[in-house]
Amino acid sequence: MSGDDIRVLVVDDHPMWRDAVARDLDEAGMTVVGTAGDGAKALRIAPAARPTLAVVDLHLPDTDGVRLTSALLALPEPPRVLVLSASGESEDVLAAVKAGATGYLVKSAGREELLDAVRRVHAGEAVYTPGLAGLVLGEYRRLSAEDGSARAGDEKSPRLTPRETEVLRLVAKGLAYKQIARRLTISHRTVQNHVQNTLTKLHLHNRVELVRYAIDQGLDE
Repeated sequence: MSGDDIRVLVVDDHPMWRDAVARDLDEAGMTVVGTAGDGAKALRIAPAARPTLAVVDLHLPDTDGVRLTSALLALPEPPRVLVLSASGESEDVLAAVKAGATGYLVKSAGREELLDAVRRVHAGEAVYTPGLAGLVLGEYRRLSAEDGSARAGDEKSPRLTPRETEVLRLVAKGLAYKQIARRLTISHRTVQNHVQNTLTKLHLHNRVELVRYAIDQGLDE
């Protein structure tokens, strides 16, 4: 995917940080369609700017990044959300993921790590600062255990192909698409296609929901 396909909205109340992130994205060939220092402006400009991805800080003067994430995802053309925060606290990470954020990066990340996270989140991958992925997967397992009895009587799941199931199993284990591609000796694009087909079959919207589903089915074992 070329940088030209990525349209980013940057939301952060610190002007110098906001400008630095926007500059890094622009220099990497991505299109920064807008910047905002608060949630109200972000929601005001997003419908016309039509970002495909929003980089969102958790702490904003008029709201928090969790609420803003939920509001952005409720738009008619919702962007994927990458939270970029100074906080690495578990409650902040889990709240952002539950709100629908596809990725979570702490601000100590370097420029290349940020650019890589933006590209991967835009492609639908769940990306977390090293050390946080296990926390998120553990929360998925806990929620799945709590909800298991409620889903016991659900209709049988749509039929996935053996390859889709294989890819889904590796997604549930937290592997990135490139790692899955190497493991299965297929292309990165083929992995993306299998994931997209699986999302469509299961009527899910993103990798976060897909991992939840996979764990519900015991595919992470």
